[in-house]
Amino acid sequence: MSSPPLMQDLPAALQSLEAAPLFVIQLAVKPPVVVGQTAGPDRRIGVVGSGAFKGERIAGAVLEGSSDLLAIRSDGSTTLDARLILQTDDGVPILMTYRGIRHMSDEVKARMEQGGDVDPASYYFRIAPSFEAPRSKYEWLNRVIAVGVGHRLGSGPVYSVFEIL
Repeated sequence: MSSPPLMQDLPAALQSLEAAPLFVIQLAVKPPVVVGQTAGPDRRIGVVGSGAFKGERIAGAVLEGSSDLLAIRSDGSTTLDARLILQTDDGVPILMTYRGIRHMSDEVKARMEQGGDVDPASYYFRIAPSFEAPRSKYEWLNRVIAVGVGHRLGSGPVYSVFEIL
């Protein structure tokens, strides 16, 4: 069995990723429903009251009924498992789901919990969205791999979402 090629032996197309902005999305999250320590993680549910998204090819609102199941793990990081109902400006409903992870130092966490400004570069907050769009001018979303970089504001998160080309 031969060993896998090293990075320098790979074609250029396999050595890096290219991405293009898809949209920015901001969520207004209600106070979390705290389930608490379960047999697994410390569980919370973030209920999304509203939100908006805007990009070059798509824009609209986030509908009420969306939610994020948060799991605070023993290592202090938080995993996200969200289901969002997007509605485009022209009335097309789209399901956006994502899994993600957020982790930060204790110092950054304390500043964030006290409502202080926190530089988004001072902690890790990433998501991997996928989409379910009906047959419409937005069905191209069904074939997109996307990633997002997040920032936690007092009212909820804001994500810059990118399409991997």
